[in-house]
Amino acid sequence: MKLYLSSFRLGNQPERLRQMAGTAKPAAVVLNACDGLDAAGRDLRLRQEIESLETLGFRAEELDLRQYAHERARAGALADVLSRYGLVWVRGGNVFALRRIMRISGFDGAIRPLLDERSIVYGGFSAAAAVAAPSLRGCETVDDPHDVPAGYPAEVIWEGLGLLPFAFVPHYRSDHPEADLVERFAEQLLDSHVPFVALRDGQVLTVDGDRFEILT
Repeated sequence: MKLYLSSFRLGNQPERLRQMAGTAKPAAVVLNACDGLDAAGRDLRLRQEIESLETLGFRAEELDLRQYAHERARAGALADVLSRYGLVWVRGGNVFALRRIMRISGFDGAIRPLLDERSIVYGGFSAAAAVAAPSLRGCETVDDPHDVPAGYPAEVIWEGLGLLPFAFVPHYRSDHPEADLVERFAEQLLDSHVPFVALRDGQVLTVDGDRFEILT
């Protein structure tokens, strides 16, 4: 398994991302954590992520998971699409919206075999990293679980992807608008004796096989 999980945007070690994924295959940009935004705001964020990846030499394009939400064999269809990419880059936003679309599109089932065979890198920041945890309990301190984008099911999914054995707290003690909420998130995890890592903006957690590393 290869993961590149940043607190904010590409973080301070974008070259490591390029080394991990390579640029032979294109990169898929998943922006569904921002589906609650208006079209202009969503498009702006999509351009930002594509341009950032292109500066590293990636050929980047959007992979909209909503297109797979009603596929009869959605996991198989999405797995075929994901196999074309060397990197899936997931933007931050609302972690509960992101988890919903990952479930109903079949992304959670489709990405795991590709990660297990190390043929793709899962990367992203903020909510994209938080959703990789075993559970989303505590994330409601920062994100509204009932802020549901149009067309999404209302059910709150508390189970994370389970790519990490601990919770991920982004924007920790950083110059970020959510810094105070994030502090409460970390305190809640501490009080509940839930293991977690807390990263400041700029820091990155990488996972390469059994090796976990925090880059500053």
